[in-house]
Amino acid sequence: MNAAERAPPLTKRRIREALYLEPSAPADDMQWLAGSSAEVKALVRAALPGPGVPAAVLVPLIERESGLAVLLTERAVTLKDHAGQISFPGGRIEPTDADAREAALREAYEEIGLERRLVEFAGYLPDHLVVTGFRVTPVVGFVDAGYLLRLDAAEVRDAFEVPLEFVFDAANHTSRIRKIGTASLEMFDIPYGGRMIWGATASMLMTLRRLVYEGETTR
Repeated sequence: MNAAERAPPLTKRRIREALYLEPSAPADDMQWLAGSSAEVKALVRAALPGPGVPAAVLVPLIERESGLAVLLTERAVTLKDHAGQISFPGGRIEPTDADAREAALREAYEEIGLERRLVEFAGYLPDHLVVTGFRVTPVVGFVDAGYLLRLDAAEVRDAFEVPLEFVFDAANHTSRIRKIGTASLEMFDIPYGGRMIWGATASMLMTLRRLVYEGETTR
């Protein structure tokens, strides 16, 4: 029996209690490699561009009758970087942004038209240092179920929801080995509805899963 089968149902309160109250410290950006040895983490850190351009994404969670769901976007196929990938709305933190939370809300409004008044701040996931050279702060928010979107076609092709219980169920994870520098890592993809959630987006969701099921925060 895995952690998901033993755990109580996912609720807003349970999610909130698992999150960081403040953005994580700059050195605390390898939690997506939880379970890996210190040597592997050091190899990965050395292979990634650093210290990383500050960026933020919004991890939008919606409460449905069937349970919580996560809102994801499919990037436009015409984009120069990460075309067609599944992602969270977000981007680099601009000088005009007060903090990561403001940057995530601004980007979500610009990319998918999600109004900030519909987003209830829940907390943060630890920063993710990614291969594209960004240090991403994931900002988790609960979104009013009556939200309406207005997609920026230049950046976003589509937006869709995935049940969080589906995302957290290990039976829905596809393992693969990925090379970062000289390190070989077991990573997990999440196929859903003909789409593939992978890369940094999948890593952030797996981090959320771990924090919820194992409570391994460093607050």
